[in-house]
Amino acid sequence: MSTTRPLLLGGVAVIAALGGGYWLGRSGQSHQAPATIAAPSPAATDAHAGHDVAKERQILFYQHPDGSADYSPTPKKDDKGRDYTPVYADPEPEPPKAVAKGKILYYRNPMGLADTSPVPKKDSMGMDYVPVYEGEDDGTTLKVSLDKVQKLGVRTEVAKMTTLARSIRAVGSVQVDERNLHVVASKFEGYIERLNVNQTGQAVKRGQSLMEVYSPDLVLAQQEFLVAATGAKSLENASPEARDAARSLADGALARLKNWDIPTSQIEKLRQGGQITRTLSFASPASGIVLEKKAIQGMRFMPGEMLYQIADLSTVWVIAEVFEQDLAGVNLGQTARVNFNALPGLTFTGKVTFLYPTVTPETRTAKVRIELPNHDGHLKPALYGAVELASPVADRPVLTIPDSAVLDSGTKQAVLVERGEGRYEPREVKIGVRAGGLIQIQDGLAEGEKVVVSANFLIDAESNLRAALQSFHNH
Repeated sequence: MSTTRPLLLGGVAVIAALGGGYWLGRSGQSHQAPATIAAPSPAATDAHAGHDVAKERQILFYQHPDGSADYSPTPKKDDKGRDYTPVYADPEPEPPKAVAKGKILYYRNPMGLADTSPVPKKDSMGMDYVPVYEGEDDGTTLKVSLDKVQKLGVRTEVAKMTTLARSIRAVGSVQVDERNLHVVASKFEGYIERLNVNQTGQAVKRGQSLMEVYSPDLVLAQQEFLVAATGAKSLENASPEARDAARSLADGALARLKNWDIPTSQIEKLRQGGQITRTLSFASPASGIVLEKKAIQGMRFMPGEMLYQIADLSTVWVIAEVFEQDLAGVNLGQTARVNFNALPGLTFTGKVTFLYPTVTPETRTAKVRIELPNHDGHLKPALYGAVELASPVADRPVLTIPDSAVLDSGTKQAVLVERGEGRYEPREVKIGVRAGGLIQIQDGLAEGEKVVVSANFLIDAESNLRAALQSFHNH
């Protein structure tokens, strides 16, 4: 009973549909003669034969071959002898479209082993090798959708030739260039009567008067010179021996004044005017800054005593402390960059001019002298800074990529090479030295190829997962 009832209901539905189609057909061709049931055409016979092979499809009614609103519940022909077109309850499935495949590149092992062949062949178990077409994923690349590439934040960079340089870092302090350091000292005993430069840190120019001094020895030497010069003139008509003796005394007194660093202008005044100067002006030997001042107005000074220390700070030294393991990468003429906490935002560039021959035993460091220009006067003696030396690790440019692109398993290193359209190829590489965030590639990669430098570990994780699932299905 349960089987018969659905069949009866299905039959009633078919009869109702056919009846409705027949009524529509009759209303659309009221001027024609009553339709007769024609014998099935050969095409219909072939169609029925095909239906016997395939799944039987339910025909609702038949429609005029022109597609007009003319229907029939049974097969028939129009006035031109053409068969009405059957209308089915379900649409006819479209045949699968043939996928155009490109050129066969090679044949790969059916079990996923790393074995390929340029011609068709079978493996040891008699399985055919699988053809790999041009543009097809051959199992060695990973396909990632463009939407997923954006979500993962995948970023690539090009492998290029670069001169690798390793950074050597050290600390150092600013010191005065010893070649530009000057000391003002007297070669005779005297007293300071007036100071023209009376404070430390004052800027002076070359030839500028520093102080006025009085010295009894200086006055006596001037008197001796005048006496000798006057005697030489009075003995012009005397014997040559007397003239030579008088001239020798005058020259001796003049030499004594020159040896005391008496200015030439003051000696000429003495020679021409014959007037003895009570005080002497001390001039600055160079332009610079007064680093130290011991001269005090009214004090007595002795020969050789330092009165001023003046330094030209247009060029300074930075003495850097370099660890002994880094000394092999430091050479004369090497470029150095120095930054100071006291001068944020400023970077000074100089050259290595000297390597000190000793190593400090307590710190295991050696001193390296770096010469820096100081035109703006920002660098002050004893200022503490950080030094960075760029040490080339190769004599010529080498192929490099960012070190973040390398996936290191401990025993092997690989990179993900971009193949276009979201395809990435894991490729084993041979690496060299690392420097400045870059790594040398000795083998496995060509210049100009793009490698993944960001989110590559996520792609690699997905690649490993796919390989594991493929291995599971193969077994």
